[in-house]
Amino acid sequence: MALGLPITVRPRHVYAAGDTALLIVDWAIDGVDRDGQQVHIEGTATDVARRGRDGHWRYVIDNLFGVRSTIDG
Repeated sequence: MALGLPITVRPRHVYAAGDTALLIVDWAIDGVDRDGQQVHIEGTATDVARRGRDGHWRYVIDNLFGVRSTIDG
């Protein structure tokens, strides 16, 4: 978020059991940072979410680099 660049998110798998879910999510950040440098960061996150009493899902674990990652630039 500090880069101020958009993130593209593509859910690969969602496994739900009751009020708990495991999410496997491919993501990428592409653009030019505040110093004019090209930025490309991508990875596959493994996340766990839980549904609250209000019905909304919230992250319990957010493992940004959970499966693999590459950083270029």
